[in-house]
Amino acid sequence: MILQTQIPIAKETYNPITYDSKTVLFGSCFSENIGSKLAYFKFQSTQNPFGILFHPKAIENLITNAINEKEYTEEDTFFVNERWHCFDAHSSLSSSDKNELLSNLNQQVTATNQHLKNASHIVITLGTSWVYRFIETDTIVANCHKIPQKKFLKEVLSVDEITESLEAIIALVKSINQKANIIFTVSPVRHLKDGFTQNQQSKSHLISAIHQVAEPKNYTHYFPSYEIMMDELRDYRFYAEDMIHPNKTAINYIWKKFTDSWISEDSKETMKEVSTIQNGIHHRPFNPNSEKHQQFLQRLQINIKKLEDKYPFMNL
Repeated sequence: MILQTQIPIAKETYNPITYDSKTVLFGSCFSENIGSKLAYFKFQSTQNPFGILFHPKAIENLITNAINEKEYTEEDTFFVNERWHCFDAHSSLSSSDKNELLSNLNQQVTATNQHLKNASHIVITLGTSWVYRFIETDTIVANCHKIPQKKFLKEVLSVDEITESLEAIIALVKSINQKANIIFTVSPVRHLKDGFTQNQQSKSHLISAIHQVAEPKNYTHYFPSYEIMMDELRDYRFYAEDMIHPNKTAINYIWKKFTDSWISEDSKETMKEVSTIQNGIHHRPFNPNSEKHQQFLQRLQINIKKLEDKYPFMNL
């Protein structure tokens, strides 16, 4: 008896992710989940240089500024709640020191420019179609930084507006990196603060827009993380305590689906070796000084050296 509907996901055969690939991830907090998995298994990856970005306009703005090598200045910052912030970035980059914030922003712009030029795969996770427009400057912001809501207009991006933004992202990336594979996905995290029906409207706009631009022949793809969560995992036992975010079991399940679709078979063998080493590194013995444990550590170091010799970028 089959007790679950399975979403068919094609295996990427032409441009899978390998240990030679360089992957960049942008987007909502779900991109952090996938990014942390890639980091755990020691793939060459980097994620969210400007912190978590929830909507396509914020990601488009970051990629535009990175490619144009924008230099952030004092005019791009503001001081509120005893910290300096920038509307283009998540509060994780904010600082009590204005110069430190500017330095971080400009360093990340430079780094993102290089990452985009060298990337083999770019994973973009869209979280919401809802955006906030700062009334004073009439600009859509990436993050409100807890400024009173009365200073913003809340809007929902239309399918056409999102499509236009995604097309701009694709064109920008292709202008400096013709062969980068762009993988779009929609975060399975529901934004219920916008409202239940408003969240569904938001997600549907994102999905509709992505399907206007996704074309594997042009190196643009769609991975159905949202559909996996909503359909295959349609049970609250797959949610965290807040009943909104996917729990560890769900994240691991979606990650398995992602690896089945996008990770090369050869790389899966290396992933097993990395996982064994990671487990060994985090092992806590009853007696650290025992001969048996010392032998275990020696074998572990041999395995680490073997992998690092094969993949010099790994830092185990």
